[in-house]
Amino acid sequence: MRQGSFAAVARERNIDPSSVSRTIAGLESEIGVRLFQRTTRQLAPTEAGITYFQRVEPLVEEMQQAIIAAKDISGQPKGTLRVTASVSFGLKCIVPLLPKFEAMYPELTVELLLTDAVVDLFAERIDVAVRLGQLADSTLIAQQLMRTRYLVCASPNYLQQWGQPKTPSDVEQHNCLLFPLAGFRTRWIFKDKDADIKEISVRGRTIISNALALQQCARAGMGLALLPHWLIHKDVIDGKLLNLFPDFQVTATDFNTAAWLVYPSRAYIPLKVRIFTDEIKKHMLI
Repeated sequence: MRQGSFAAVARERNIDPSSVSRTIAGLESEIGVRLFQRTTRQLAPTEAGITYFQRVEPLVEEMQQAIIAAKDISGQPKGTLRVTASVSFGLKCIVPLLPKFEAMYPELTVELLLTDAVVDLFAERIDVAVRLGQLADSTLIAQQLMRTRYLVCASPNYLQQWGQPKTPSDVEQHNCLLFPLAGFRTRWIFKDKDADIKEISVRGRTIISNALALQQCARAGMGLALLPHWLIHKDVIDGKLLNLFPDFQVTATDFNTAAWLVYPSRAYIPLKVRIFTDEIKKHMLI
């Protein structure tokens, strides 16, 4: 039901598609109803199949969680942990933790799926996802990992050549490195200590869909960039990038943004997930 085809299930379990088909046919014979309508192009659940799935799904979920809970009593996480995150966040904040994490838990295999697409946690069998920004309403369980702050930054070389903007309005006179999402490539929004908000039009000749690439361009002196603090924190400390407006909050969309830990809708969070998220939390910038 979740995968939408026998072939997808077969690939996931590394078995022959005919085995999946025979298993479903056997179940249909046992309960006396057809669960799927099959054609050469499509597999679609029948009304009886949908009803059966809705009743059986939580029972199967409970059985799987019972097995995991029993295994967790040993105190040593085992099996496979599937994690997904955006490319930039994963490379910057998760990958550096993996050597130590895998050394600490030798019986645990980590599968890290880095993608900027929104992954279906059930279809991809994801244990935990890190998602950025505002979350859409869903049946998933979400826990805030950290607030996200954005900084307008530039390299010392760029500022030496083109001058440093003194006010948000000065940004309009500078070349900006832009992100090709709605809002990000046309304006930046500034909020001062009195909560006064001002929208500033931005322009630039470089538009890139990856924050890590924008960071590299900013460090190379190509222009001003609006980047999240978790990405450029060390650059600011090392002086490779300068925070141009420390007295302002800045965003391209919404000031109330965060990074979230997102789990499938389950009553029990496995030990392997808890220890992994605890490790991430230790290294996050609040």
